[in-house]
Amino acid sequence: MFKRILGRKSAGSTDDKNYSELVQKIEKMDLTEKKAYVNNRISSMPITRDGLAEVLNSLIKLDKKTNQRYLKIDDHDGKIKKGFDLAITISTHNLITFPVIKALQEFENVYKDIIEKFDNDNKQTYKGKLKKATQNAVVTIGVIADIHNASDLLQMK
Repeated sequence: MFKRILGRKSAGSTDDKNYSELVQKIEKMDLTEKKAYVNNRISSMPITRDGLAEVLNSLIKLDKKTNQRYLKIDDHDGKIKKGFDLAITISTHNLITFPVIKALQEFENVYKDIIEKFDNDNKQTYKGKLKKATQNAVVTIGVIADIHNASDLLQMK
């Protein structure tokens, strides 16, 4: 049970191959496709815990070719807003894991300057929304753990 919450992938050549294929597919997606994947609207690719983490990691990590992240301070407001909304959507997903929470915190730190600029320019409150989303994700993990612990205790009887 806790393996799922901790986000551990099982070792094995088949799992590793599937995981690398998943990463490649997610890297090629735009924000709209990533949101559809997170909302489980792509029938050929059901959402997984690893996929959820990879979507968020794809927004955070540096592109090796361009040495830039997915969102840039000079991007148009629509793209930035979609990126922020995607992070919030991920934080409320029922497949949330600790690596996703860690990535959410990293997202806030990496894009701190973009968040502040966007909030000031557009009179938005994404700084507070993202912080609240991360806090709610931690609470969700606690609730999931409590439910699984209660379930395990009931099965022991």
